[in-house]
Amino acid sequence: MGFDLDAFTESGKIVKMEIDYTDQVNEALAKYEKMVKEDPAKLQEAIESLSNLEKQTRAAADMHSTSRLLVGICQLAFDAKQWDVLNEQIQSLTKRRGQFKQAVTSMVQKCCEFVEQLQPKEELQLIGTLRTVTAGKIYVEVERARLTYRLAQIKEKEGNIEEACKVMQDTQVETLGSMDKNEKTSLILEQIRYCLAVQDYIRAQIISKKINTKFFEDKEEVRPLKLKYYQLMIEIDLHNSRYLEVCRHYQAVYQTESIKQDPVKRQQTLKNVVLYVILAPYNNEQHDLIHRISLEKGLDEIPEYKKLLKAFTTSELISWHYVTSEYETLLIQGTLQCLATEVFQPSVKSGEKRWKDFKSRIVEHNIRMMAKYYKRIRLDRMSQLLNLSTDEAEEVLSYMVVDKTIWAKVDRLEGIVNFSAQKHPNETLNDWSRNLNTLMTLVGKTNHLINKEEMNYLSRVDKTNIRAVQD
Repeated sequence: MGFDLDAFTESGKIVKMEIDYTDQVNEALAKYEKMVKEDPAKLQEAIESLSNLEKQTRAAADMHSTSRLLVGICQLAFDAKQWDVLNEQIQSLTKRRGQFKQAVTSMVQKCCEFVEQLQPKEELQLIGTLRTVTAGKIYVEVERARLTYRLAQIKEKEGNIEEACKVMQDTQVETLGSMDKNEKTSLILEQIRYCLAVQDYIRAQIISKKINTKFFEDKEEVRPLKLKYYQLMIEIDLHNSRYLEVCRHYQAVYQTESIKQDPVKRQQTLKNVVLYVILAPYNNEQHDLIHRISLEKGLDEIPEYKKLLKAFTTSELISWHYVTSEYETLLIQGTLQCLATEVFQPSVKSGEKRWKDFKSRIVEHNIRMMAKYYKRIRLDRMSQLLNLSTDEAEEVLSYMVVDKTIWAKVDRLEGIVNFSAQKHPNETLNDWSRNLNTLMTLVGKTNHLINKEEMNYLSRVDKTNIRAVQD
């Protein structure tokens, strides 16, 4: 026994150790470990003796010895397979007055090692005890998060997914400052997965915002997490039919090095990029993205999809009969040379719905082309070009007008669609004024050029006359 000037920090205060109990603790742990090993019935006697010694070390501010005693008591109970005693001691030791945080942390970390070595019943009991004593304690927040995830896995194996989801939601993983970022991201992804398993898409969308995608950039060790994240995001956005976001997710997957190195995965991912950008409703973002995707060099590996994409970037009408004859088998069933994706497969959830959306995008594309080239067109002629009935064509046209994709006005009595908006009189006068100014500018420029040519001609004539006189 002796005095030591060693110190440690507890609750922001520097605590100096008054007495060093290292020798006594070494002797006591060796003695009682041997005693319990020879006669497990003497476990309670050993725990009482070590608890008395623990009280002395705690009073003397010997944190290291206190930690060893807490771990030693739990180890004795575990070796003796006295599970009730183990759980009781964990709760008792953490509640003692002035107990050191570092000592509790060491004990909890040791007990976490016991968890996976127990039978399911004892394991659940120990996890429950540890989660109880770690609740609200920041210094063991990481251990509590890991125990929570372990409990959720057990519930999942039992088939109780809803309970597993509730357990995972108890932990605010993003607030765990002492946890490694990779592990933190992995736990958040598990929270999203459990939410999707119970079809809680709104909560999954909210939790997904806790992950910053910059974390996945240029890091080889986080590629599995990146692929898992985007797969979950694809599932969320497909549920909400947000095709443009799905396309962006597949683009991010396509840029992953491990995907680029695998020809099959690379081609399948790029096919999804093409199909979902086509399925996305037309707007400025979709228009810009589809043209940038059309410049992708990897499209040369899938010429059929490249040809389909080109049809949507060309200002020409697309025949639905031609699409079904050329692409229906390719997109739904695939061929030996070109495998199909799961986008339009009837066996996949919402596969048939996406095929209907695909037809709608072709119809909308054709109407935009008509608005570009026609000022007026008969409704029956438009429905003929769209391969739709008059009522269906008018319904799609009305939707696009409401969505402000195009401007159109239908004269239902005459059956005429007018694509040119009627201008306000002031706008008409302004157009006339601009046209008149342009015309007068051209007239003035023409007059100037004529005068210039006349002057050049007269100058040449005078020079010719002067040479003639001189000769």
